[in-house]
Amino acid sequence: MSDYENRLQREFHNYLVQKGVVDERLQSTVDIEERWQTVAASYIPDGIKEFQNYPEASLGWMMYTGMALAHLWDEDWKLYSSIAEPYLYLKSKRGYDRMDEYIREEVLHLQADDYVNVEELVGDCASFVYSFLRHQGIEPGTVEAFNAYVDSLHQMYIMGAAIEFKRLGYSMQKVDSIYS
Repeated sequence: MSDYENRLQREFHNYLVQKGVVDERLQSTVDIEERWQTVAASYIPDGIKEFQNYPEASLGWMMYTGMALAHLWDEDWKLYSSIAEPYLYLKSKRGYDRMDEYIREEVLHLQADDYVNVEELVGDCASFVYSFLRHQGIEPGTVEAFNAYVDSLHQMYIMGAAIEFKRLGYSMQKVDSIYS
């Protein structure tokens, strides 16, 4: 993990802990992390194209993708893990521009206040990460800028999954050894 991504992860995680949407120990699974490379490879062409005019949407849609995969993991990972291109699968339902709505409605099954609250949370997170990225003094259009963008997407993905796991009731708490 790059120095940039380490710093972002630390600050972003603290931000989310303060909001009460993740635990001190991040909810995660190896299954979700193993899908990152595939998700990133198919997402980046769309995300980078949108980033110049809609940077927060470009970042936010990756958080929705992480949330969706966490939800599908909980629902039936044996079935959903067989989807070769999870991002392309999600995008195919309503297209890139409406992927957020599809995920909130049809994957996460959100309604009323929950629908709006998740929309606002993802927007706040995208703004937080975009602000963090902009304040790093990285020259746009460089390899360093591209790598920082990909690292930012990775953190949006990881934190999106953690948020959804917490919403589903998973908690990563330290327990005393059962072998004491």
